[in-house]
Amino acid sequence: MATHAGRGFFRNAFDAMIEARSKQALRHVNAALLMLDDEQLAARGYDRATLRRNASSSYYI
Repeated sequence: MATHAGRGFFRNAFDAMIEARSKQALRHVNAALLMLDDEQLAARGYDRATLRRNASSSYYI
């Protein structure tokens, strides 16, 4: 998270909260997509290995 000197504490805190919630939403979407079988994932343009990698990498900063 990049902070700028001209921005206030509350704005930086708000931006950090939005970023964290976005990552959380992405984890939920990935979990829902991982419930589909491989044929359905391929039909929608997803790959199971990529979804797993993205889901696990977003847990750690």
